[in-house]
Amino acid sequence: MKVPGPDHPITITANPKRIVVTVGGKVVADSTRTLTLVEASIPPVHYIPRSDVDMNALRRTDHTTYCPYKGDCSYFSISESGPAGANAVWSYEAPYPAVDKIKDHLAFYPSKVDSIVEG
Repeated sequence: MKVPGPDHPITITANPKRIVVTVGGKVVADSTRTLTLVEASIPPVHYIPRSDVDMNALRRTDHTTYCPYKGDCSYFSISESGPAGANAVWSYEAPYPAVDKIKDHLAFYPSKVDSIVEG
């Protein structure tokens, strides 16, 4: 486990804007309680509470990854997207203490959904 610091900063802030994620013309996430995570030089990522995501539109996969700063990551596919929606959504279900705010939140790959609108 690595701890964020000056050489690899991670900030998590409440995003006051509404975030809407659509796939195939259908809203799969709609939230005003999103957290925005900024990690080093990586583009910001919106983490949406599971309660604001249509979990019926997602299917858990066996794919996993590991981040030394955040921990083990689980993935979901978007059922209606076919192969294009494979592993389109990720979640740190037991994140490390430094980023524990993102527990019970999901993030979407922008390239695997129709849109992620902030506003």
